[in-house]
Amino acid sequence: MSSSVLDFIHQRRDYYITRWKEDIDPLAFNNAHLSEVLADELKIEMIDIILTDIYTEERGQGERLRRLSERMIYHELSLGNFIRGLHAFRRMLRNDLAAAYTEERILEFEARMDDLISKLVDESAKMRENVIHIQNHALKELSVPLIPVFDDVSVMSLIGTIDTTRAQHIMENVLQGIVDNRAQVILIDITGVPVVDTMVAHHIIKVYEAVRLVGVHCILVGIRPEIAQTIVSLGIDLRNFSTKSTLQKGVEAALEITNREIKEVPRAYTDKIKQPEVGFSEK
Repeated sequence: MSSSVLDFIHQRRDYYITRWKEDIDPLAFNNAHLSEVLADELKIEMIDIILTDIYTEERGQGERLRRLSERMIYHELSLGNFIRGLHAFRRMLRNDLAAAYTEERILEFEARMDDLISKLVDESAKMRENVIHIQNHALKELSVPLIPVFDDVSVMSLIGTIDTTRAQHIMENVLQGIVDNRAQVILIDITGVPVVDTMVAHHIIKVYEAVRLVGVHCILVGIRPEIAQTIVSLGIDLRNFSTKSTLQKGVEAALEITNREIKEVPRAYTDKIKQPEVGFSEK
């Protein structure tokens, strides 16, 4: 780009920053939770990237754009509105340059601006994809955890609707949890599943059978009366499945399978009033 064009823009730097802050970007930082001070800070950061890189072609532009993209995502700023603000700034510069420079020089400037805007869009897209990936991974880990409750006994509580994608997550987590926890008995609690239709039942049955195939006892618990009625009306055969109506009964069955039993152990308090303490012991 012509050095005279760069010098022209650089000499009017403070003027452009003022224009940008005041009336070029009414939508770029449209966020009710964003303070005026922070909005001004982000505006200056963006304009500084543009003017500095256009003038000096300084290295480190990518890192500055990534940092700005992170802040935009954190403060939930619309990338589309922000880009429209940048294009408005670009038009303002073009109008100023048109009075003193040829179309060829102006097109060189616009090419540099287009490159910067494209890089910002690319960095923002990468950052948003990374955030989505991290959130999906966290959701996968947290939505269906297999929780050890006793040695050899673990519980997976299912909450909400179960679709094909979530069923796959359940399958992966329960099988990995069996290995990690060295479980002998798995309780699958469906108390929090609001509706059990044919598809949901199919997914649960597949998980149940997968657990049994790796040599682990599986008990399906939380079958409420309305769920039982739905299962019967759908013609789903669970006669070969181990089921319990509540998680408590499921735990009792799991302890029985692992050769444990629940006992009441008396405990004396300082006032000599004895109250029962529940524990369990090996048979």
